[in-house]
Amino acid sequence: MGQWLFLRALWHEDGITQRELSQRVGMMEPTTVTALNGMERRDLVQRVRNPHDRRKVNIFLTPKGRSLRDVLLPCAMEINQLAMRGLADDDLTRTMELMQRMIENLRELNAGGEEADGGSDPLTED
Repeated sequence: MGQWLFLRALWHEDGITQRELSQRVGMMEPTTVTALNGMERRDLVQRVRNPHDRRKVNIFLTPKGRSLRDVLLPCAMEINQLAMRGLADDDLTRTMELMQRMIENLRELNAGGEEADGGSDPLTED
């Protein structure tokens, strides 16, 4: 499960840098490194030093990593359908909007931005 986001991002755009991959999936770089280590051990990805900028590392799917798309995407779609069974489209739309806003709020906080509601942080109040 921890590798799902990374696989999805690479299925969408293979060969992005490690930093870009971290940003796309919303993970800190040390978390990305740990995930990539495991994915590399499982022969799902390969790290390649960028020929134009030796400081950068590009991440490429291996044939095994690419082939998982045909197996895992149908499974994910089926799980989503089961989870949403019996829910109204309006409810699903509103839920997704709310979850997206929550993610944006957390990203703002993580980036050192102001809190979404402009209030104080209850964890740091006296």
